[in-house]
Amino acid sequence: MCKLFINADPELWVSRTHSLRIDGMVTSVRMENAFWQVLSELAERDGMNLPQMITRLYHESIDAGHDLGNFTSFLRVCALRYLELQLSGAVPRDPRVPIASLNADRILAGKTGEPVAQEVVSKAKH
Repeated sequence: MCKLFINADPELWVSRTHSLRIDGMVTSVRMENAFWQVLSELAERDGMNLPQMITRLYHESIDAGHDLGNFTSFLRVCALRYLELQLSGAVPRDPRVPIASLNADRILAGKTGEPVAQEVVSKAKH
């Protein structure tokens, strides 16, 4: 079992710092490259760059009343949640399907197969 993890590319666990501006304030976020890769894929799905997506996550979390005392941990959980939702089939693995096109309420309620997502996949294939 461990060989699958031990022999992974060591670059995946190298930490990297990104500096970005949220509401005029410069902040730095330090995470392992594996998390940055997942978050970058997530951003690309909705036509955003990484700083845009992180800023959006920040604002939406604040709007939802969350205390983001540890913003880096929040971003790591977002990355893991994204992968978890893909594995469960709730979020299509096809990166051409924007996350914004999915019905979050249906996914959170455990109802997958949202027609809008399927339509987007069909259109993307043609």
